[in-house]
Amino acid sequence: MQEMAPKSALPEGTVVITANQFAGRGQRGNTWHVAAGMNLTFSILLKPTFLEVRKQFDLTMIASLAVFDYLTNHQMGAVKIKWPNDILVDRKKICGILIENSIQGETISQSIVGIGLNINQTEFPISTATSLSLVFDKSFDLNEELNLLLEKFEKRYLQLRSGKQQELKKAYLQSLLGINQSQTFRSGDQEFEGTIIDVKDSGELIVRVLGEEKPFSLKEISFVL
Repeated sequence: MQEMAPKSALPEGTVVITANQFAGRGQRGNTWHVAAGMNLTFSILLKPTFLEVRKQFDLTMIASLAVFDYLTNHQMGAVKIKWPNDILVDRKKICGILIENSIQGETISQSIVGIGLNINQTEFPISTATSLSLVFDKSFDLNEELNLLLEKFEKRYLQLRSGKQQELKKAYLQSLLGINQSQTFRSGDQEFEGTIIDVKDSGELIVRVLGEEKPFSLKEISFVL
């Protein structure tokens, strides 16, 4: 969609579905592998010109919360958001999100939200992945699931447009894996214990380490699950 959007003046809310995608690009340059035609891999075009660049993490929050809401509605196991925007079920990854923003001045002119959600795939190259089909032992209609997810996404986006950032942040923190709990992290070659206490408006993770509150960017810290 990144190539299509500037050329065709696509309207906000346009959804492009990639039915045959076999790999997606994630944070840190990682990839996730999906079986063609088995999962939901799609992008949503937004034009959040109301949003200042310094608040762009709000888009990460609404996308993560939309998937969280969708999965919670399925009444499955423990659904959590793994900072910043991976979605886990029983500590296994079921969804990855990648957001690319275009900036004009001090605001965001355009945002492409890419979502990869495991639906009917049952075999993965890693043991830390899962899908709806694995959780419920049945197949799902991809179109129906897409519509359900888009309903949740629209609700969260409209919340953002109406200025309810604090409500969104509260919901995001409540859904966050490891919030106010001791966790093992890795930074560089070192592992350490810490407790997530907050997320800054910029998206940095605030971790209490040995009584000191420290901010970490995505490239500076990772979970040891």
